Formats: sequence, C-alpha cells, structure tokens
Amino acid sequence: MKIYDDKHIKNVVFVGAHNSGKTTLAETMLFEAGLINRRGTVETQNTVSDYQEIEHERGTSVYATPLHTEWRNYKINIIDTPGLDDFVGEIISSIRVADTIVTVLNAQHGVEIGTEIIWNYINTYSKPTLFVVNQIDHMNASFENTFKGIKALVGNNAVIIQYPLLIDGAQCIIDVLKMKCYKFPPEGGKPEKLPIPEDQKERADYLHNELVEKAAENDEELLELFFDKGTLNEDEMRQGIKAGMLNHELFPVFCVSALNDMGSGRLMGFIDNVAPAAADLKPEQTVEGELLVRKKEAPTALFVFKTVYQPSLGQISFFKVKSGEVKANDKLVNSRNGETEILNHLYIMDGKKRESVAKLEVGDIGATLKLKSTNTNDTLHAPGKPITIKPIQYPEPRTRKAVSAVNKNEEEKLSEALKKIHSQDPTVVIEFSKELKQMILGCQGELHLATIKWTLDNIYGIEAKFEPPKIAYRETIQRASNANYRHKKQSGGAGQFAQVHMKIEPWYEGMPEPEGFNIRGKEEVELAWGGKLVFYNCIVGGVIDIRYLPSIRKGILEVMEAGPLTGSYIRDVRVMVYDGKMHSVDSNDIAFKIAGAHAFKEAFLNAKPKLLEPIQELTVKVPEEMVGNVMTDLQSRRSIIQGIDSIDHYQILKCTVPQAELYGYSTNLRSLTQGKATFNSAFSAFKAVPNSVQQTLVKN
Repeated sequence: MKIYDDKHIKNVVFVGAHNSGKTTLAETMLFEAGLINRRGTVETQNTVSDYQEIEHERGTSVYATPLHTEWRNYKINIIDTPGLDDFVGEIISSIRVADTIVTVLNAQHGVEIGTEIIWNYINTYSKPTLFVVNQIDHMNASFENTFKGIKALVGNNAVIIQYPLLIDGAQCIIDVLKMKCYKFPPEGGKPEKLPIPEDQKERADYLHNELVEKAAENDEELLELFFDKGTLNEDEMRQGIKAGMLNHELFPVFCVSALNDMGSGRLMGFIDNVAPAAADLKPEQTVEGELLVRKKEAPTALFVFKTVYQPSLGQISFFKVKSGEVKANDKLVNSRNGETEILNHLYIMDGKKRESVAKLEVGDIGATLKLKSTNTNDTLHAPGKPITIKPIQYPEPRTRKAVSAVNKNEEEKLSEALKKIHSQDPTVVIEFSKELKQMILGCQGELHLATIKWTLDNIYGIEAKFEPPKIAYRETIQRASNANYRHKKQSGGAGQFAQVHMKIEPWYEGMPEPEGFNIRGKEEVELAWGGKLVFYNCIVGGVIDIRYLPSIRKGILEVMEAGPLTGSYIRDVRVMVYDGKMHSVDSNDIAFKIAGAHAFKEAFLNAKPKLLEPIQELTVKVPEEMVGNVMTDLQSRRSIIQGIDSIDHYQILKCTVPQAELYGYSTNLRSLTQGKATFNSAFSAFKAVPNSVQQTLVKN
C-alpha cells in the first residue's frame, strides 16, 4: 500500500441518528473508489463495516468500524459509528481521532434527537463538520425541512453546497460551489454534468453568492480580495470554506442518495480537496502541558482510541499516529504503566479484513494485535521521549445492574470477561460494592446492556444474571438517647468485664458542644461512606482507663458498618462516653469493645432511628409535545421538580428523584418518547425516606 503523508490523509467519522444511512454511505464510497467491486447492504448482512455477528442479528451498527479508501491521491480513513446513544462511547472515541465530522441526516426525518446528542460532543471538541442529507430520492424526503433543522442546530453558519432537484423525473443535484447540475441515471452511478437549468439560476446564484460571502468571512486576505473583486474563484472559495470549517464557524451541507449511489463521488472529492487534513488542525496540548509536535520527524506517539477482542485474533488495538511515524516491530512505551510494547504487525483495517503495512506516518489510523498491557485511552511513545495524550472523557453510566454468574464457579471468569469488555468499551463501568456485596455494572441503557449480555453469552460462554442493584441506604437518628451495657464473662481463669455508659445525639455541621459533660477529649471520624462519628471522652474520676477508649470507639464503628434497621451504614452521630466500670484483672480491650458496641446499639434503637436514601439530580431533555407524559411518570417516582428551561423546541426538566425509583427509567423514557428524550443523573444527597417506605424496608 502507498504511504501517505499527513497532508494527504483525511480522517472522517460518519455520525448521525439510527437509520440515517451511514453504513450504506461508507459502503458506497468504498465501491466508488474501487476498494470493493460489489456493494453490500445492511439487509443482506454483507457490508464491510457492519460485519460482527451481533450487528447482523440486530440489523444495526453496534460498534465503530474503521475503514479506508483512496481517492485521487488522498487516503480517506472512515470510521462508521452506531446511531443509537446507548453506544455513545463508540461515537465519542471516533470523534476524538477524526479530523472532520460527516454528520449524516435522513431526508425523511431531518435533524433527530440522536443528531442533537452527537452535536453536543462535536461541539466539545470543536471539530470541522459537514452535513450530508441522505435519501434525497425517497418519496417522503424534504431537503428544505432538513436544512431548517440544521440551521436550528448550528445557526446561520450552515451553508448549502448542494441541493436536490427532480428534472423530468430524474434525480439531479445542483452544486453551487462548482455551479453545475449533476443528473443521475435511475440506477445511480456516474452522473451527467449539465448547465444549471434556467429556472434554477436565480436560486443557484443567490446560494453561490452566499457561499462566497461565508468563505470570505473566514480569511482576512480573502475578505480583502472579495471587496476588491466582488467575488471569489473556486479555489479561493475552497480555501475560505476550509478556514471556516477549521474555525468551527462554517458547516457545508451536501446531499446524496447513498443507497442509489448518487452524489458520493462529489462528496469524496470535497473531502479530498477541502475538508481539513490531519496536518491542518491546531496543535493539541499533552497531559504534560506541552504542544504536540505533529511532524514525521518528531518522536513517535500513538493514541489508542479503540480496543476490540475477536476470538480468532485476540486483542486488536486501533490507534492514531499523533506524531512521528511507526514501523512494524517498533518498541514503544505505555505512558500509563511504563510497560514496553512490541508492535509486531501494523495493519490497515477494513471491517474484518486487514492489510499488513510496513509503516504509518503521522496523522494516519492503523491497528496492531496482542498488546500486553495497553487499553483504550493509552498513549504509546518512543523510549525516553515521554508523551501522554489527553484521555477521552466518557459519560457516566445511566443504567446500573447487579451482575453475577448463574454458575457460581464462573464468578472469577465473569469478572475477567467484564474487565475485557470495559477495556473495549470504557462506558461499561464495573465495580464491586463492599457495602452491597454485589458486582455493579454501569452502562448507557437497555440496548447497551443487551449487547453486554450477548457478548458474555456468545464470546465468553458465560451465563450471567442481571438484577436491580440494592440501594445503598444510610441509617441515622433523630433524637438523643442514653444507654449502658455491662459485659461480664467468666469461663475459668481470667474473665472479661466492662461497663459503659453513653449518650448519643444526631450530629450536624456547626452544632454546639454538648452541655453537662466534662469533655476531656474529642475525636471526629470521617466515615468512608460519608458523614461523621464524633466521639467524646467525658470520663470523670478514672472509672474507665483512657486506654480502653479506642476499643469502645472500635466497637461503635463496627455497629455503624451494619446498622440495626437494615444492615446499612450509620452516619452523623455523636457519642459521649461519660461513665462506666472496669476490673483490675478481668477488664481488657475486647470486653470494652463488646460493651461499647452493645451500648451504642441499644441507644441507637431508642433514638428514633431514621433511614436515609440516596437522591439523584436528574436532568431530562424532552420534546415540548411530550412533556406531560414525562412529568406524570416522574411524579409517580417521588420526584421533586426543581425547574424547567426551554431550548428550541425542547423542555429541560430538572428534578431530584430517589435512586430507588430510577430503576428501569432509561427503558421507560425511551418508550414514552419514542427515543426522542435523553437524560443524565448524578448523586445529590441522602434524605430521609417516607415512613411508609421505611416500614416496608425494615420488615424486609
């Protein structure tokens, strides 16, 4: 394969809502370039990108798939991404390494909620972006409505390069950059180039002049040239369009029919000639605070943006060459763990097909196999030349499940499989909760969860059980209480004796010191699970030796790790130990720990104990016409609405909801809104549960 430099490498990612036609467009571009001799379809399960078994079963993209094509002395690396936000990790990592974002829209549906979600991530990285309106030849297509949606999304910086037109029943595309009319045969393919029809000249001229002005605005020299000449030629317009895309202030709009191969060649030509290359982007800052030198002669640095496990090959690591060049058999160092990795083979991947290459230069995307200690988000650099690329920030999980192996003998095997799934997809979060005694799996939604289950079943051969996770409640008290406990044990020889008197009270920040006690010592214990234990030594007259106070405190803390109501952690209590007895022979640390624990438990149960539940801050973005159903559902979940904002035709609902009421919310919201609403949540605070709920929980 020919080696391309960074000026002739174009890295594009196809993003867009489900069923916008990204996979079909990628397939058509590979066919146009001669990389494949027959176009596959999603329905016949023979496309280059959607090659995984689960994608065939579901009939949709689940993973981001790197591809490549070569067109007029340029190499175009294409990453075809899923359209469902359950797989947002695949989308974000692809956006991160792309130089240009190609946002594909279905002309029947326009700008959908999935597109808006993705746009937020595009904005985060301010990547050059163009829009492609697909399926223009469908009977229900509306280019005009779709363009209105684009303008609502990005503002007046959206600019038409092409618009569709039917002439005598034939599909045509008017190109206002080249000022040509492309007329396509019914079966698609190579179009006939024609002059712009007379009845379209006025509109085409208007759009052409608008494009000239937009292009001139993004370059001072071009702006002066425009004022001098009143126009720009095609090359000057390309220069201005590229500058606008790099500034994230100009968004060209194209139209195609990917299924019928109309307009894809012109789109590829624009990507070649105008879309920014790897060399055009602004230098990025490393973790070390230095600007990355994006040159072939610089020290090598690779950024691993994707990891895949295939039964026949093992681990495949996809990377972008951020600086320097990489050759087969190079030894590079992982900046995260200091491990040296040998890249025995370098590949260009097209779906499941791989082509071996000797080297890859800065700006290119490639893959290697079987790295020992490298995961997604890692940087590999030349020995002695440390560089760390800033990692991708992934969203927090929106759905959590307790996961366990049906066969208890496979628990360790399950744990290892989940670790591999996490390394492949960092939006899958695995943690073992000591408090809940459960392995908790976090993911982006029910579809995401279904793919994890499928992977465990079919790739790792593990049958797993997914259940609602237990809720991490907390216990506390509402009033003061006194208790004393005498521990006495005689079993031959030395016995055990200890007596402890204590008072406990609810603790809150800034409360005054306790009255009526001779305070001789105070210790504030920051509890690992939140809140405090404030422990006072109020012993007078030496009735308990000071050396036994730590043992009493230890006994109290043991009770606080498993409260008497539900076995949950106890928090926010202060304890005054003010009296007791000891024995010169039989008293010891164990005796006082036991006495302290029993006295605290008795006092706790008499102090009007209260159960606290975790409360989440929930933000829901929902179309205006669907707000009623969503509000009704939230009210049924004991939510408290904090505020409502409006953005375009969406309502942003902000509320607090008990974590226990959010189980299954992702699925329910999708059902209520046909997938048009999104949400995110974050822990807010612990608050008291209603008495009726507490009674039920204590009984269980």
